[in-house]
Amino acid sequence: MSERHDDLSAAVSAVLTGTRLLVGIAARSLGTVADRVTLPQFRMLVVLAGHGETKLVTLAVMLGVNSSTALRMADRLAAAELIVREVNPHNRRESLIRLTDEGRRIVEEVSVRRRAEIGAIVARLSPGQRRALVEAMTAFTEAGGEPQETAMHPLGWPDA
Repeated sequence: MSERHDDLSAAVSAVLTGTRLLVGIAARSLGTVADRVTLPQFRMLVVLAGHGETKLVTLAVMLGVNSSTALRMADRLAAAELIVREVNPHNRRESLIRLTDEGRRIVEEVSVRRRAEIGAIVARLSPGQRRALVEAMTAFTEAGGEPQETAMHPLGWPDA
């Protein structure tokens, strides 16, 4: 086996292990709202919190799902009064979606819990390890096409 393949295999294993940790944190952070929203629905709320009112089709692209899946998610979140879905006044064939105050409250509540748990883990790292983590995660997200977040809301999502 080549050294490059060993390095690649080790990196993939490390990312998979880290992902398992992060998925657990994400699931736990839903805590008191798990009976109201699923993790994929929460992702939709977070995207709306960061981007403001958004077209349904654009939202589907940002979430990496097809439009019919985004529509079903939006219908459930609208029924729970966490988002408002309205016809676009400039194009009646489009739907515009935005958070309600309760939807925003849920995003903030879950984000505070998630940030606290991740912060506790990162605090156990040495300063050098934290710098290496920032460098590695930045490289990883850039390689995956995730845009850099320059203006961050204090709870961890991009400002609209």
